[in-house]
Amino acid sequence: MLGTQQAGPLQLHTGAFGTAKDHYEVLVLGGGAGGITMATRMKRRVGAENVAIVEPSERHFYQPIWTLVGAGAKELSSSERSTMSVIPSGVQWIQDRVAELNPDKNCIRTDTGKEISYRYLIIALGIQLDYEKIKGLPEGFAYPKIGSNYSVKTVEKTWKALQDFKEGNALFTFPNTPVKCAGAPQKIMYLSEAYFRKTGKRPKANVIFSTALGTIFGVKKYADALQEIIRERNVSVNYKHNLVEVRADKQEAVFEILDKPGEKHVIQYEMLHVTPPMSAPDVLKRSPVADSAGWVDVDKETLQHKKYPNVFGIGDCTNLPTSKTAAAVAAQSGILDRTISLIMKNRRPIKKYDGYTSCPLVTGYNRVILAEFDYTAQPLETFPFDQSKERISMYLMKADMMPFLYWNMMLRLLGRTSLLAKAVSSGHALKMAQSLLLLDGFWTKIAVTN
Repeated sequence: MLGTQQAGPLQLHTGAFGTAKDHYEVLVLGGGAGGITMATRMKRRVGAENVAIVEPSERHFYQPIWTLVGAGAKELSSSERSTMSVIPSGVQWIQDRVAELNPDKNCIRTDTGKEISYRYLIIALGIQLDYEKIKGLPEGFAYPKIGSNYSVKTVEKTWKALQDFKEGNALFTFPNTPVKCAGAPQKIMYLSEAYFRKTGKRPKANVIFSTALGTIFGVKKYADALQEIIRERNVSVNYKHNLVEVRADKQEAVFEILDKPGEKHVIQYEMLHVTPPMSAPDVLKRSPVADSAGWVDVDKETLQHKKYPNVFGIGDCTNLPTSKTAAAVAAQSGILDRTISLIMKNRRPIKKYDGYTSCPLVTGYNRVILAEFDYTAQPLETFPFDQSKERISMYLMKADMMPFLYWNMMLRLLGRTSLLAKAVSSGHALKMAQSLLLLDGFWTKIAVTN
């Protein structure tokens, strides 16, 4: 029986189904961006009745827009749909939580004790927010002046803290762990600084970005552009500062200084935005599919598991050495679709993922730097202009077009013609159609076709 040993890429892991009560050709774990997208693709491959998604939540969120929600530029309701509405028609939704993975027997167990077997498994369980690893959280969110754009429960508290700001330190943090959308912690900082200028509060505001990293961004071209913005807007940056405690009753944030072991730095704040430590979901950490750090251990080019050939991973839960973003998931989904289709035919995967990801760095209420890059941290830009420059057009793409593309293209896999027809039928026909044509290059990059 394969699975307890290294298997070749063409060998299927065909362990016994044991006492599994249900069986699916393709079982998808997680109903986020990666899970829904892959379920839609697999429905086309094997038929809806042969695909199931395990997902406990009744609500599905487009989380990239929370940056703008926290800054008061979008409503939280605009980011939400019911899970039922995004599940591909005919695909079985198992509304339960994954409790255990048993790839040696080709099955999983849910919280309710249900066993489900599969022929192919796609793991898309996302990333876990570990607020509790910061002393004083999450209970500290009960106090005013503190928020976090990473949780549906706290994103609107960011906007409230921003509105209530009078004078003092506006503090923004970045943790000493992998995070989803690594640009988001500083996006809200730039937006807050812009808000202070717009409301006349900037002279009394000391904007501070305290990051556990040693640089502002991992790609030099965009880091250089951001450093210039930081200098022009008089933002203070503390490198190698990792948030370890929040004393919300005293409005104090405590940081460990990573290159000075044992030394702490306490900062008083009038506003605090927390980016929490993050990790792989606990159910993955204790499973055979995880690497030593808890992430799904996949080949970085094919997204096929390194040990179990009929197991695949996508998105934030994997150990792919690229930024964890929705654009990365979109690019990965096309590669993974092709990988699985070839595996199903007992052929070797040939299409390779280059690590492409995109991060629209919001630098104001109408400006974005569109960072696009690959595994080697080299720019992989779409448009025929310097994307390290702040542009209104890229802000419109971030704020309006990308949510439209997410709900109508990425999750549903509508083609170009269908999307244009949908745009024409909306209340913004001309604007939408023009924008879709303008963004054709970006479209092609993230919408890898069959």
